[in-house]
Amino acid sequence: MFFLLMAESVCVLSGGFVLQNGLKAQELDCTVRINHSQVQGTSKDVFEVLETAISEFMNNRAWTDLQFQEAEKIECSMNITIKKYDESTNAFTGELQCQLTRPVYNSAYHTTVFSTRDADFNFIYAEQDNLEFNENNIDNNLTAMLAYYAYLFIGMDLDTFSPLGGTEPLRMVERIVNSAQGMNETGWKAFDDGKNRHGIISDYMETTLEPLRQMQYKYYREGLDGMAQNPDRGRTAITEALEMLDEAHSIKPLAMYPQLFTDFKRDEIVNIYSGHGTEKEKQRVYDIVSEINASQNTYWNRIKR
Repeated sequence: MFFLLMAESVCVLSGGFVLQNGLKAQELDCTVRINHSQVQGTSKDVFEVLETAISEFMNNRAWTDLQFQEAEKIECSMNITIKKYDESTNAFTGELQCQLTRPVYNSAYHTTVFSTRDADFNFIYAEQDNLEFNENNIDNNLTAMLAYYAYLFIGMDLDTFSPLGGTEPLRMVERIVNSAQGMNETGWKAFDDGKNRHGIISDYMETTLEPLRQMQYKYYREGLDGMAQNPDRGRTAITEALEMLDEAHSIKPLAMYPQLFTDFKRDEIVNIYSGHGTEKEKQRVYDIVSEINASQNTYWNRIKR
């Protein structure tokens, strides 16, 4: 396997966090970058202040009661592209590309757990504003969006370390979405876009689609992490995980998460099976991913090599 050849060892504990001697660190290690090249005639200071404010908001807050060691912070990134800025109203129009990654046991490889493009990352922000989040009074679109992704990152990460381990943070994501319905901002409504914030958490937490969440532990903890000791057994677990993804897709063919998953896992899945595994196993995986995401068939064909 391409990532098993790397020599550096990364230690991952089975719970994704540790409770030790009351020591506590914030959960996230989030890299925030703002690209404002499309905005002309505005001092870059406002964007630098905004970038710092978002970074501090994501990284300096304790989002849960869980206690993380410094080395176990959840790695994620938020790349924000500002397309328009109205200085008179402090209105920003932009989009967000975010990514959640996770170290693979006994390797230097970091795997993508979640990645999406949020095309409706629009908000009001003035340089003197303090970014605050109160779950009982969600009335600011910027902090609502940031909190949404913070809890989503934490919940999805915990799901990879224990079955359904991220339930509490993910329930908070649902509450944020429900509360945001009253703000009349884009990206929150149920039928605006199946791939928006509402669509992502709705699919991921729908009871009938529980195989989506169960898949996470199978794919990452039993699959990728297991490859360090036994590549064949780890790959078998990943095949089983993809069958769980296929099960969810069969239950709800219009659910967007299976396709989103195969989009950001495309290269990894191809690398896992290309030149590895039995012909039967490779054909099974090819059938699953090509049915879920036929737009990537040029890449899926490499699985069978």
